[in-house]
Amino acid sequence: MEIITWITDNLQMLYIVILALFLGVELISAVPTILHTPLMSGANAIHGVVIIGGIIALGIAPEGDWLMLTLGFLAVLLGTLNVVGGFVVTDRMLRMFRSPSDKSTK
Repeated sequence: MEIITWITDNLQMLYIVILALFLGVELISAVPTILHTPLMSGANAIHGVVIIGGIIALGIAPEGDWLMLTLGFLAVLLGTLNVVGGFVVTDRMLRMFRSPSDKSTK
């Protein structure tokens, strides 16, 4: 019963999230393949905001609120993985443009 009350109280927020999901899928599917890697590697770096939000959620979570603690931990973990992955993809992409003499060194 609490879930139904929460959904009715936050219906507009849920509509915005669903609309953002559909819009995101449409925008990403319209990106040409040649631009996908640089665009995504740059966008992944923005996930630092997710890491900060997760840290804040962990800091203000009440002691017994396991849902908030779990979601905050997952936000920090997955945001960190995404940031690191973005930098790894960017590094690989930049290595493609090195001159042949530079490719012998890492």
